[in-house]
Amino acid sequence: MSSQIVLPRLMQIGGGAIQQIASTLHSLNCSRPLIVTDNMMVKLEYAAHIERLLTEHDITADVFSDTVPEPTMASILAGVEKAKSGDYDSIIALGGGSPIDSAKAIAILAKFGGGMRDYKFPRIVNEAGLPVIAIPTTAGTGSEVTRFTIITDETKDEKMLCVGLGFMPMAALVDYELTLSLPPRITADTGIDALTHAMEAYVSKKANPFSDAQALAAMRLIGPNLRKAYHDGNNATAREAMMLGSTLAGVAFSNASVALVHGMSRPIGAFFHVPHGLSNAMLLPCVTAYSIPAAADRYADCARAIGVADSNDDDSTANQKLLDELVALNRELHVPSPEAFGIDRHKFFELMPTMAEQALASGSPGNNPRVPSAEEIIALYSELW
Repeated sequence: MSSQIVLPRLMQIGGGAIQQIASTLHSLNCSRPLIVTDNMMVKLEYAAHIERLLTEHDITADVFSDTVPEPTMASILAGVEKAKSGDYDSIIALGGGSPIDSAKAIAILAKFGGGMRDYKFPRIVNEAGLPVIAIPTTAGTGSEVTRFTIITDETKDEKMLCVGLGFMPMAALVDYELTLSLPPRITADTGIDALTHAMEAYVSKKANPFSDAQALAAMRLIGPNLRKAYHDGNNATAREAMMLGSTLAGVAFSNASVALVHGMSRPIGAFFHVPHGLSNAMLLPCVTAYSIPAAADRYADCARAIGVADSNDDDSTANQKLLDELVALNRELHVPSPEAFGIDRHKFFELMPTMAEQALASGSPGNNPRVPSAEEIIALYSELW
């Protein structure tokens, strides 16, 4: 059986990749970009740096910097209006997953109109919006190479999964040097997000030989380097490995899909405003323990790729080492429980049936090697306490 593989048309990977922004626009026959980013990228002067690189090649860009963490329908409307108001022929998405996801949504809505709910899964959005050139500044979401975007419907506290070729960036400039300024908390949360992407892609029911190769390569890069990048943000070798691992993990899950961790994670983020990577980290140990019986060999491969098990370990031993590692990783990277994060226990338990319903509706749990019922998802949520 064959598998359809979708990637950006152009990718520039490595230190200094952003120096190629002008030539990338030229290759796409674009000359009037709108930079979509957030206020932190403006404060750190990353946006100004991109503008200078473009000015050197007589390209003028405007900046929209009002994207927000965990973007909502309301938060992208101003960006849509900005994109409609000018003669822009492309969008440069600069930042972490939230600005890039925002840019993808803006690119579609600015061209085709409507509201974000109109593009929610199970609709498959294959229409091409404004071309997006993605420049990630975190090693985590992989959004620069995925055909997904996540936008919250704040009126229903629901994170909407939007899927299709229309959300795949036309180009990606993956420059690890942009991650050297990341603080430890963001390094941890985005790093575990990338690890989750790789693991879920590998165990997904939609896995294929291509996605398997990318997922295993990603885990081999992330496993030995996440702690190093967390403890020493100036470790360029670890940062480069994490950035490449994140992109490969993004390629893997974009072409195989994520599974139960992500399905359960999105409602936690929507209702309690937990950063996406952090809610993934909270869930990864218990969901992995739940799922191992249905894919023991695959999870054992994950343990070996991450580097906590070796070829002499049988699958059972490897999987126990994997579970021990996930718990130890959360402890060392100071991943809080929902309670420690500040979530109200009564509200959390009260909303568990709704969260389970939203998780199942997203489709992601159906890709899990062990597909849960709503009752089983509720039980897994309960384990977080």
